[in-house]
Amino acid sequence: MNTTAAHVHTHRTGFKGWLIELFMPHSHDAADSIDDAMEANREGIRALKLSMVILLATTVLQVIVVVFSGSVALLADTIHNFSDALTAVPLWIAFILGRKAAGKRYTYGYGRAEDLAGLFIVLVIALSAVLAAWHSIERLVNPQPLQNLWWVLAAGAIGFAGNELVAVYRIRVGQRIGSAALVADGVHARTDGFTSLAVVFGAVGVMLGFPLADPVIGLLISAAILVLLAGTVKSIGRRLMDGIEPELVSRAQTALAGAPGVLEVSRLQLRWVGHRLQGSSTILVADAALSQIEGITAEAELRLAAALPKLEDMVITASTGGPRRGAA
Repeated sequence: MNTTAAHVHTHRTGFKGWLIELFMPHSHDAADSIDDAMEANREGIRALKLSMVILLATTVLQVIVVVFSGSVALLADTIHNFSDALTAVPLWIAFILGRKAAGKRYTYGYGRAEDLAGLFIVLVIALSAVLAAWHSIERLVNPQPLQNLWWVLAAGAIGFAGNELVAVYRIRVGQRIGSAALVADGVHARTDGFTSLAVVFGAVGVMLGFPLADPVIGLLISAAILVLLAGTVKSIGRRLMDGIEPELVSRAQTALAGAPGVLEVSRLQLRWVGHRLQGSSTILVADAALSQIEGITAEAELRLAAALPKLEDMVITASTGGPRRGAA
């Protein structure tokens, strides 16, 4: 790690902290992260391809069991798994668009497509929860006996294992390349994994003599997903509003202020565009020859690039005047 910036994460403790980290993982931005935009896109697409295959295979196995068992909780889980596989498609397209160079119409490039894909993922998660709730309510009104409960247990276990594998993979890659949308997709897979686990509990409840356990579990699944969706909405919404993690601003501030000749960082702006950082800054320097000021600016750029590996574009303006009124 570059010595100009310290990077410290505060991890939440206790059961509540574990739960929050599980469904609302924080963003990592270590110095050994992928710092090449094209390689980041390639790794993101690779993660989507592999996870989509795993989820589609899981969904097919669960559909077969749904047909033979009539489990509405398993049907809800299957809907979630299928929707999770589908959310990989717009995100895949977004990563491909991210490879395109900026043009006359989209002068900042196409990185924002990734954030829009994240918004689509949020909508799909919400819709899948509503569909699952509708099926569960219908089964409460018109109860039907379940068949082949052991197969339902097996399908739930398979669903949990497949989704958790995909979740871990997507979240790790998303954190490494700085993609909030891919992390959101990983959280989606994780919620689906826990809905699969809930299916297992529903089948056990039916075995123990509680026939309505299956649709009740289906309703609980839907409610839990909507509650847990809040963290993902917050993350994606922050990106769309050009929000940025305060620790990244602090790292940039430290890197710029530490460059020889920089007297003050009078303005600093950063934002995510997809999984890349863009921004601008004004630094205050002493009156000097133009060549010296250019040298100070160049050194500041080098230090900033080392402190923020995902930085794609940064406009640094050197000023020899006093600090700006109301500057950040």
